[in-house]
Amino acid sequence: MRRILLKLSGEALAGEKKHGFDEPTVKAVALQVKQLVQDGVQVGIVTGGGNFWRGRTSENIDRTKADQIGMLATVMNCIYVSEIFRSVGMKTAILTPFECGSFTKLFSKDRANKYFEKGMVVFFAGGTGHPYFSTDTGVVLRAIEVDAEVILLAKSIDGVYDDDPKKNPAAKRYDEVSIDEVIEKNLQVVDMTASILARDNRMPMWVFSLNEQDSIVNTVQGRFHGTKVTV
Repeated sequence: MRRILLKLSGEALAGEKKHGFDEPTVKAVALQVKQLVQDGVQVGIVTGGGNFWRGRTSENIDRTKADQIGMLATVMNCIYVSEIFRSVGMKTAILTPFECGSFTKLFSKDRANKYFEKGMVVFFAGGTGHPYFSTDTGVVLRAIEVDAEVILLAKSIDGVYDDDPKKNPAAKRYDEVSIDEVIEKNLQVVDMTASILARDNRMPMWVFSLNEQDSIVNTVQGRFHGTKVTV
């Protein structure tokens, strides 16, 4: 693979604590990404914000404001994860769709490509920059814009199931499923807007567990244990 976009869920970054950061988890991710970069793979990263903010569940906060808080949660996550990456010897850049002072740079495809060509890991924070669009939509949009070959969805579960495996022990895991079936059955790999965007732009997604040892490297190198969402 030449270029991938890795989505790290906020919950996965929090590890067993379920909130904030679990530094050993993040460092393990950093070391895996470092190996990929050394192997010549260009890596973009989007993080969720669920380890800090679940504002949509509140009835007391305006949806637009809740989504803005969520966007800022992803910026905080990217700054933290970026610094852990730097601590193990990588060069990083953080791009956002809105101004964050000196914290980040404004996103553009040309800027992202320049950073990729320099061997930097590029973090895409802040989602799309607009309310009513999730981080899911942000990751698919950025993957399409920067011509990624595949989206890797590193989650706290090991693939796509026909039911919630936490509630239903008999839930079936798919080894492979088409994006059309994901949309038809509302399997919630990513939200519906992101699913349709991926389908219309033929962007495949691979879903796997971040908690399995070396799962990111294994996925890129063909030792995949999870679900491939095909287009």
